Amino acid sequence: MTTDPTRPAVDHRAPDGARHEQTVPGFGAVTIRPLDPAGDAEVVHRWVDDERARFWGMVGRSREQVRETYEFVDSLDTHHAYLVLRDGEPAALLQTYLPEHDPLGEHYPVQDGDLGLHLLVAPAAGPLRHGHTQALVNTLLGFVFADPYVRRAVAEPDVRNERSVARLRASGFEIGPVLELAEKHAQLVHLTRERFLAGPAA
Repeated sequence: MTTDPTRPAVDHRAPDGARHEQTVPGFGAVTIRPLDPAGDAEVVHRWVDDERARFWGMVGRSREQVRETYEFVDSLDTHHAYLVLRDGEPAALLQTYLPEHDPLGEHYPVQDGDLGLHLLVAPAAGPLRHGHTQALVNTLLGFVFADPYVRRAVAEPDVRNERSVARLRASGFEIGPVLELAEKHAQLVHLTRERFLAGPAA
């Protein structure tokens, strides 16, 4: 594993806690803000306790357990959680982490500038519009790569989560090896800054 000892902990939160806001044509106003473990516990618990989110690994957890989990995440300098809103309504949960400070880093050769991602998209409140999820993913990738220290986004969905793997591939992620992690067989995927800027078809 190679890591840059001068690299600061990646935290996309502004020093004053300001929100990241962006209007995406044809999609809506996207707001990304740090997750409030207590204030957001109800909505996050509703998402992660749903069977459709089984690959998130928190089905059956109580609201209090979800709150405690994200209080722990919030206490770390290397892992961060964000609530993503679309037109003011909660739309997704984004987590970022430094792989060299995560169990994943023990299973693949971490490169300088790697940033790990987890994304849970909320159930659609109404009829799902074509391209909804892909537009959201691309917007979040733009948010991640706005950090100059991020050279490569890395994700490791469960190999059984074919929808997630397909979504990442559609966003330009390249397929890596299957990793035997403690809790799952994970499909490692990665997306370089250059490939993202060139577009999914690059």
